Amino acid sequence: MSQTAPHTPAPDDRLARQNVYVLVAAQAVLGAQMPMIFTIAGLAGQSLAANPCWATLPISATVIGSMLSATPLSSLMQKHGRRAGFVAGAIGGMIGAILGAIALYIQSFPLFVLGALFTGSYMSAQGFYRFAATDTASEAFRPKAISWVMAGGLLSALLGPQLVKLTAEAFVFPFLGTYLAVIGLNLVGVFLFAGLKIPRPPAPVPGAFQGRSRMELLKTPAIAVSVICATVSYALMNLIMTSSPLAVVGCGFETSDAANVVTAHVLAMYAPSFFTGHIIARFGATRVVGLGLVILAAAGAVAMSGVELENFFLALILLGLGWNFGFVGATAMLTAQHSPAERGRMQGLNDLIVFGGVTMASFSSGGLMNCSGGSVEEGWQAVNMAMLPFLVLAGGALIWLMSQPKAGTR
Repeated sequence: MSQTAPHTPAPDDRLARQNVYVLVAAQAVLGAQMPMIFTIAGLAGQSLAANPCWATLPISATVIGSMLSATPLSSLMQKHGRRAGFVAGAIGGMIGAILGAIALYIQSFPLFVLGALFTGSYMSAQGFYRFAATDTASEAFRPKAISWVMAGGLLSALLGPQLVKLTAEAFVFPFLGTYLAVIGLNLVGVFLFAGLKIPRPPAPVPGAFQGRSRMELLKTPAIAVSVICATVSYALMNLIMTSSPLAVVGCGFETSDAANVVTAHVLAMYAPSFFTGHIIARFGATRVVGLGLVILAAAGAVAMSGVELENFFLALILLGLGWNFGFVGATAMLTAQHSPAERGRMQGLNDLIVFGGVTMASFSSGGLMNCSGGSVEEGWQAVNMAMLPFLVLAGGALIWLMSQPKAGTR
């Protein structure tokens, strides 16, 4: 009689599960700073900036920092391992929070923006957690590994906004306490990565095939479409979320209401991750991405239908759901299309493009919200209308891919 338990996971997946647990904890603890930053950075920027049109510049600077950090962090991880890149990201987040706290204390908008730029290096590093989850996973476990790591954001969605409520008014200078809390989160995160056990990629052998070039990778239809859909999903989520606290407060509600709306949004971003991997395995990544784009369109429609608190809650919940299906699905599409030798090259390029799109969305969000129309309501309408052409672009690319032979099944 065999002594092997029927449900014992394969050895590789034992290691993968251990790494997933570490990445889930990092997503929960370190990830809490992102809803904190996105809740208060625009409001703090509004109080520090001479022109309200620049209120969301700190959020845009965070996204720019993420875009600029993507390729260097990817190269660092390719040479020295995931742990080195993730620790570097946490240190960058800590520096950003220190500069942000000092800027609030001395009331300096330029320094506040500089701190936000450093925060972007953490945001970029966090984006690689989903890829790291697949490094030691079997092909069957990869979608679930991505999904579980993304689900760690559910805890960050609970922790981050609650920390905002506890710390936003803790000092004479609004939001100073929040940035001090972010420093602590990054410090804890540095120690979490001691438990991560992902082998370094093998050093390249001289003369051996090193995989496709960046241009060759982007010419692969499934890769090109996955990058487009990931970029659109993330950029549109950022476009709406960046302006939502300003819209909530501008329509007469409290800062605590804005924090609650962001909480609901981030919960909706990550809660589906408990089953997104199973849905992808059952129906295929392309269909899941398509569903995500439809839900994003529904979020825009709800937001444009009114400015009651219920509208903000429902629109931001749908926005989170749409982002989850669109972004997790696009990530699963991408990881199936490149080899380990191409990993650093492709993943860094993907996140460079994704956060480039997010940067443009973040810049556009503040201008549309504060400088289009004569009221908060008109600005909010303009922000949501801007979603339409990009949803058409991503939807058209996905339909084209699914019409290709053998392209639409996974």
